[in-house]
Amino acid sequence: MRILVTGGAGFIGSSLVRHLIKNVGADVLNVDKLTYAGNLASLESVEKSSSYRFLQADVCDRRTMQEAFESFKPDAIIHLAAESHVDRSITGATDFIQTNIIGSFTLLEVARDYWNGLEKQLKINFRFLHVSTDEVYGSMLDTGLFSEDTRYDPSSPYSASKAASDHLAIAWHRTYGLPVIVSNCSNNYGPYHFPEKLIPLTILNALESKAIPVYGTGGNIRDWLYVDDHADALYSIVTRGRPGQKYNVGGGNERRNIDVVEQICSILDELSPRHQPFSRLITYVQDRPGHDARYAIDASKLTEELGWAAKEDFNSGIKKTVSWFLENEWWWQPLRSDVYSGGRLGIIPVQY
Repeated sequence: MRILVTGGAGFIGSSLVRHLIKNVGADVLNVDKLTYAGNLASLESVEKSSSYRFLQADVCDRRTMQEAFESFKPDAIIHLAAESHVDRSITGATDFIQTNIIGSFTLLEVARDYWNGLEKQLKINFRFLHVSTDEVYGSMLDTGLFSEDTRYDPSSPYSASKAASDHLAIAWHRTYGLPVIVSNCSNNYGPYHFPEKLIPLTILNALESKAIPVYGTGGNIRDWLYVDDHADALYSIVTRGRPGQKYNVGGGNERRNIDVVEQICSILDELSPRHQPFSRLITYVQDRPGHDARYAIDASKLTEELGWAAKEDFNSGIKKTVSWFLENEWWWQPLRSDVYSGGRLGIIPVQY
C-alpha cells in the first residue's frame, strides 16, 4: 500500500510514518514543510528505508501537491499537516488559518482531481483520512463524553481552524463523492513530543530545575492517548473505516493537568532523583484565555466497528515517556537550545 502522509515530521505524523514502515510494510511519501515543529531527527530509524520518501513542501502549494500525487500515485492520503499549538494560535492566528484551512482545501482539491483520474478499482479503494482534534467540540461539562455527533463549539483560533477544515472534508465527500474519513483524537503524548506541550515541557523544565508552569488551578481535564496507539488507530481507520464517517480516537485516560504534572514529578523522583522533590518546581500561572475545562472522548464506534483498542494506559505510557526523554537528550537538547527554550506562549498584551 502506498500512503501519502502530510505532516510526517511532526509528533503524531512521525509516529505514524514509523508505524507504517516498520509494522505495516507500507510505502510512504512524507510531505512536510518543516516548520519549527517538524523534525526529521524523529524519523532517523526509517529514513534509509527503501519504503520511505521525503518531500519538503507546503500543503498550500497546489502545483507541488499535484506533482507529488502524480509521481507517487498513492492509494491513500493521511492528512496531519497543521499548526497545532493553542497558545501560538492566540497570538498568531494567521498561520493556523492558512495551513489548517487553506492547506486542507488545497489537498482536498488535488486529491479530488487525482481520484477522478483513477481506474475503477483504484478509485473505489482510495481513501482521504483527515486527522483532527477533540478540541473542535469545545468544553465538556463534568459528565458525559464527546461522540461523533457532538455539536462543534471551538474556543480557540486553533480549534476553530480545525473545525473549519473538518467541515470542508465532510463537504467534499457529500458534494463530490471523494472518499473522505475524519478522525478526532484526544491529547497525544509519548516519545518525540515537541517541548512546548504540557508533558514534555514538564519533563524538561524539571530536568533543568526550571519552574513547571500550571495554568490556573490545574483543574482542566484532558483524555490522554499514547501516540503509538493513535498511529495504530489511524491505519485501522484509513484501511477499514467507512467513507463519509467520523471516528473519535481516545485513550480513556482522563486526568487533571495538575495530576499529570505531579505524576511526572513522582516518576522523575524515582528515575532521576535530586536533593529535593521535583514537585517543588510547580508554579501556578495565569490561565490561558478561553481554556476549555474538560475533554473526554467516546471511542466506542472505533472499537466496535474496527476492533481498535489502546494498548497503553496512562500509568504505563507516562512512565515510558519520561524514560524516553531521560534516555534521548540527543533529540530534545537541540530543540531546547535553538527552537523553543520553555518560555510562556499565548499571552495577550494588556490594552490600556
